[in-house]
Amino acid sequence: MPSAHRPRERSLSTIYDVARLANVSPATVSRVLNDRSDVNPEMARRVRASVEMLGYRPNSVARNLRRRVASVWALIISDIENPHFTALVRGVEDVASSNGYSVVLCNSDEELGKERSYIDVALAERMAGVVISPSSDRDSAIGPLLDAGVPVVTIDRRLRNSPVNSVVVTNKKGAQEATRHLLDGGYRRVACITGPTRTTTASQRLAGYRAALSEAGVEHDPSLVAVADYKEAGGAEATRTLLALPEPPDALFVANSLMTMGALGWLTEAGVSIPDQVGLVGFDDLPWARLVHPRLTAVAQPTYDLGRTAAQMLVERASDPGSPVRGVTLPTRLVVRDSSLR
Repeated sequence: MPSAHRPRERSLSTIYDVARLANVSPATVSRVLNDRSDVNPEMARRVRASVEMLGYRPNSVARNLRRRVASVWALIISDIENPHFTALVRGVEDVASSNGYSVVLCNSDEELGKERSYIDVALAERMAGVVISPSSDRDSAIGPLLDAGVPVVTIDRRLRNSPVNSVVVTNKKGAQEATRHLLDGGYRRVACITGPTRTTTASQRLAGYRAALSEAGVEHDPSLVAVADYKEAGGAEATRTLLALPEPPDALFVANSLMTMGALGWLTEAGVSIPDQVGLVGFDDLPWARLVHPRLTAVAQPTYDLGRTAAQMLVERASDPGSPVRGVTLPTRLVVRDSSLR
């Protein structure tokens, strides 16, 4: 008969589990695991007992790299399938390389659990810094990194009430310009497909859409707002739902590139004429936007500069940990093509 005290499988235990059981911070667990001497002996005893009870073991591959982890950054992005992040990652990597750092790319897939696991690794393996596109503006848990003195910069999205550097774009202004463009073009029932509202990108772009309606004297209709998942399938399903309304929209503003692909695909398969029946504007001007038919109107973001700026801020933070926290906001611009011109 199995023992009631048999350790859990390793895959089920994280540094957060150890910290919770030992009643200490994850940073303290990290210091104990790395044999640091600046830990209260009683706390260290509780941590080691919790490690044994849970069967927790740090990642062995990363542990073998420990001699050079001081020159490694973790880049935690929210969706590796989103092509928006391609140039962003390159911007981070170029600055990292020129400053003697390597970059480990991590995909949270918009899941807080995966995000926390990667933060766990960054802590346990003493990485030199973290650039993160947080999955939630409130629930992303970077506190353990800050407790351990790891420099952190948020990219693409901000965290509420968190004392870290950030670099974002003019999300609200870009969405407002996109919606205003559709209204100025004669569309009257403009709908918005936005992402998870726990992220600042989604909430700010929705705010920009609403601001444009108000500016034009158009009454806001809640039925014309669909909250999807920032994925292609979510964009397609949101488009189907909106077009099935008794009074369907005559234009769509879609808040990221993957959902725009989904909307465009659904409209094409349904035989809806773009832009004559439904106008379409997306957020993110990717290379395919000018190759599809009709060519897509989109809000362009300086994605490479997002990554480059975040990495420069991380270098600065590492060299001067006491410097004031600051945020950088880069401009967007509306690129008008055929999909929004009747």
